[in-house]
Amino acid sequence: MRKPYKKLTYADRQTIERMSGQGIAAKAIALETGVHIATIYREMQRGADEEGHYKAELAQQALFS
Repeated sequence: MRKPYKKLTYADRQTIERMSGQGIAAKAIALETGVHIATIYREMQRGADEEGHYKAELAQQALFS
């Protein structure tokens, strides 16, 4: 059975930022946040800065711009 859809919160985005900064794999981040791994990959693209590092604030702003 499929998981219900879950929107990422700012707290989830902060978790993604912290874990990706520590070099933790996307699969582990997906398990921690309770979303599909594809969601993590899309989110990491959305919130990448010029150097390719994920920033929760950039991803949050991208949703509202």
